[in-house]
Amino acid sequence: MIELHDWNLLPTEAIALQKRLAGRVERGDRLDPVSRIAGVDIGFEQQGSITRAAVVVLAWPPAGEGGFEVVEQAVHREPTRMPYVPGLLSFREVPAALAAFDKLSALPQLVMVDGQGIAHPRRLGVASHLGLWLDLPTLGVAKSRLCGRHGEPGPARGEWTPLVDKGPDGEETIGAVLRSRRGVKPVFVSPGHRLSLPTAREWVVACLGRTKLPEPTRLADRLASRRGQPRR
Repeated sequence: MIELHDWNLLPTEAIALQKRLAGRVERGDRLDPVSRIAGVDIGFEQQGSITRAAVVVLAWPPAGEGGFEVVEQAVHREPTRMPYVPGLLSFREVPAALAAFDKLSALPQLVMVDGQGIAHPRRLGVASHLGLWLDLPTLGVAKSRLCGRHGEPGPARGEWTPLVDKGPDGEETIGAVLRSRRGVKPVFVSPGHRLSLPTAREWVVACLGRTKLPEPTRLADRLASRRGQPRR
């Protein structure tokens, strides 16, 4: 884990820090052979005063069709550090996620986050911010768009269309709008850190089960929202 900065920041300071850290995000593939994939999701308790971070680690490859094996999982709760500020969710969520990762016996080689990667106005969503701290390949799988524009992907599972936004050098592709299941709204996939967009998209498709979300983030969502409980 890399200690990047202090978390006790004013919103203006956090925005300035995001702009600096975005330059450290690696958008190419630097990925070790994968045997463990983690899903990460963040929930809140007690009217938002407590942050609940969940990490679920799955074995790769799956045993069979849809047969992902949960090898480890962890939950961490702590007082919420920052009020809700659009665009600054990583400062609210990442500290608890890092504490949950500290509880694992071994780190995964790939991390899927329920949220944005570089598909963020300052190119530093929660998946990118977490990836920099962990120095691990990360990607974001979000249920809604934060920035950029896109067309409609085709109706079949796996079809996608680029998510495009204006950058300092003109238009850039920051994500993929992916149809993860026929007949449902698409998900928004973006690289977090140490991954290219094609590789991020391929991993999401490879981890799809019978629902809209890939299995790592689906199971993390269950745990973060208390629909699942950590193993003792």
